[in-house]
Amino acid sequence: MAALTPIAQAMIAAYNAQDADTYVSHMTDDACEAGYRGAVVREGKEGTREGLKKMFVEFPENRAEVIGSNELGNYVVFHERVWRSAAAEPFDVIAVYSFEGDKCARVEFIR
Repeated sequence: MAALTPIAQAMIAAYNAQDADTYVSHMTDDACEAGYRGAVVREGKEGTREGLKKMFVEFPENRAEVIGSNELGNYVVFHERVWRSAAAEPFDVIAVYSFEGDKCARVEFIR
């Protein structure tokens, strides 16, 4: 199995570049983003693309920094610090990236 952390890091790089197309290119067609063990907030590759594009318009300075990471089996876990703007207080999340092969199938956020 290939290392998955570089794929998740590429997703963060695309997120920070506000490049929703590249971000979702690393995802399965039926991938989603959700709260941890909770509701799906972005459904499917296209739903994720559209949701991210809307968020990038609302928060043009949005960015995330990976503070720490672990990989186990088909999972990559990042501790991320997120800024919505340069003036805003950052917040921390734990993001769990679940993979099917070399594509991300689900990202769950613990906040």
